[in-house]
Order: sequence, then C-alpha cells, then structure tokens
Amino acid sequence: MFALPRTGRLGVIAQRARAALSVLLLRGFSGCPRFPSTSNVRPPTITNRGRRSFGFTLPMQRDPESVRGFTLLELLIVVGIVGLLLVLMAPAFTYIKGGTDVTSTAYTIKGVLDTARTYAKANNTYTWVGFYEEDASQPSVIPAPDPLCPGCVGRLVMSIVASKDGTYIYDPDDAGTENFIDPARLTQVGKLIKIDNIHLPLFELGTGSGDTFDARPSPAPRTDAPFSRFGELNSSPTAPTTNTKFPFQYPVGNPAPAWQYRFRRTLQFSPTGECRINSTYDVRRVVEMGLLQTHGTATPPPQSGGGTSFVTWDGNVAAVQISGFGGDVRIYRR
Repeated sequence: MFALPRTGRLGVIAQRARAALSVLLLRGFSGCPRFPSTSNVRPPTITNRGRRSFGFTLPMQRDPESVRGFTLLELLIVVGIVGLLLVLMAPAFTYIKGGTDVTSTAYTIKGVLDTARTYAKANNTYTWVGFYEEDASQPSVIPAPDPLCPGCVGRLVMSIVASKDGTYIYDPDDAGTENFIDPARLTQVGKLIKIDNIHLPLFELGTGSGDTFDARPSPAPRTDAPFSRFGELNSSPTAPTTNTKFPFQYPVGNPAPAWQYRFRRTLQFSPTGECRINSTYDVRRVVEMGLLQTHGTATPPPQSGGGTSFVTWDGNVAAVQISGFGGDVRIYRR
C-alpha cells in the first residue's frame, strides 16, 4: 500500500477524495447498487487513529463437514457396538498362554495366592485356591475328568472361592474325600484362570542356606515334604496327599449350578492369613509349588531322581513358596 500525499496539487486532490468518501460513508454503502444491503462485504472501518481503512474483509469460508458433529443416534450406535465387542471379548474365564519361560506363570500364581489371602483378611472369611492339571494338547473337556485327569500334563487351571458367611462351612470330622463344600455358600473371587505349557512337578529340596533356587528354604525334617510340597498332590497315588477331604466346584452360586471343574487339590487361607494344604493339614513353615515349563504335553527329562519324589529337572523351572503362617509369597528361579 502507499500513502496519499498531503501537500501540493496532489495533496489537494487527496483531500477532496477524502471529503467525498466521508459523504459516501454518511449515506452508507447500502444505497450503492454495487453494495446491496445483503452484501457480506464489510465497509471501511475507523482505525484507532481516526483514519478510515480502505481494506475490505471477506467472510472466512469453512467446510460444512468440518463443523458437523455427531448426532445422538450415531453416538448410541457406537456405544452399542463397543458394548457388544466387550461382551464377545470377555469370556467366562481368563486364558493365559504360556510364555518362553515360567516367569510369567510364577508371577500369575503369586498374584492368585496374594488375591486369595488379601480377600480372606479383608473380609474376615475363608478362601480356597483350587488347582487342576489337564491335557494341553486337547481342548478343555467340560465337565472335566474327576477325580483327576489321568496322565494329563501341560495346562494348569486355577479358581478362587470364598465363604459367604465367614465360616469354613465343612465339618472337619467328616470322613472320606467327597465332602464337597456347599457351592451355594461360596462366592467366586475373580475368574477361572488357565495357563498353557506348565506342569506342577516335584523338585529336589533346597538346602535352606540361601536365596537361590538350589539353596531355597525347604521343609524340615525331610519327611515332612509330602505335606509341604504342593507337587505331592499330583504324584501321590493315595489319600491324604492326593485329594482334599473338602473339594469345591466351579462354578459356584445359589442355586448350585452344574459343575465344570472339581478342585480336589486346594490351598486354604484363614481370616488371619494362614495357609494350609487341603484345608486340614497343619500349618507348615513353607508350602512349595514347583513349576516346570513344557512344550504342550512334552516335559524335559530329569537330570536325576527320576521316578522319585526328589527330582532334579532340566529345563526352565521355578518354585513358588508361600509361608504357612504369614502367607508371604516368594519366587525362586534357576
């Protein structure tokens, strides 16, 4: 832009032009055929110095789609689709595939045990964690073979239940192993958990001299091992170390639903956090659960002690130990 001269001949012409413009502004542009009243063209404006601006401001054009929002119907459709997907993607159980080692499985089991103990203490009640091993090469059979799946290896199934009324429900003086805890008096804690490519074996005892896998704490005396190692529940052919006297089923509720799994290998937590194998065993210094990585149903060969209750295994192994009195959980890896 250029400034109009203020002196000389051209300055006089410029002053006359300004005067003419003032008259035009007083009359308004609406009377001008070139600027109808419906025009979007802005007339000259007065600046803060009292000068009129000769620039014209044109309205900004916007894409109609850029200002269009969602309708209520569209939002409801989207919410409905998301809800349907969540229902389809959340089955009745949590299924966890085995990884390249047992670390994730060990921490999953630790989380299950911590959940059961915390629930028992927070709600002043009893909780039970059930363990069942099935054939990883086949889809789960419902109802699962009972009292156990013969020769089944490779998939661990776990469930947590709790007493609704704060009691342990069963009668400790009952005999036999078919005294199922009343499912109508139990509540499910979390979902059913399944883990592939894992087996619960028996390990050679630790020396108790350190914090490594081989030096981990162990039952004392050695003869107490069948009552302190959860793996005994998978190997012993006869009661009491095979089955609990007080198993429970999955699912639970009132009225009692048809069972899909029967858990006869259990850990019980009391309202004070104490842990017992099979509900009725005495509280042990440590309870150990051995974990061995498998490839489907194939397990690695043992280094030594094969066919006994004290085996040294090749492969990826871990031991999850929980203290009987405090309920603290620790993991030992080789």
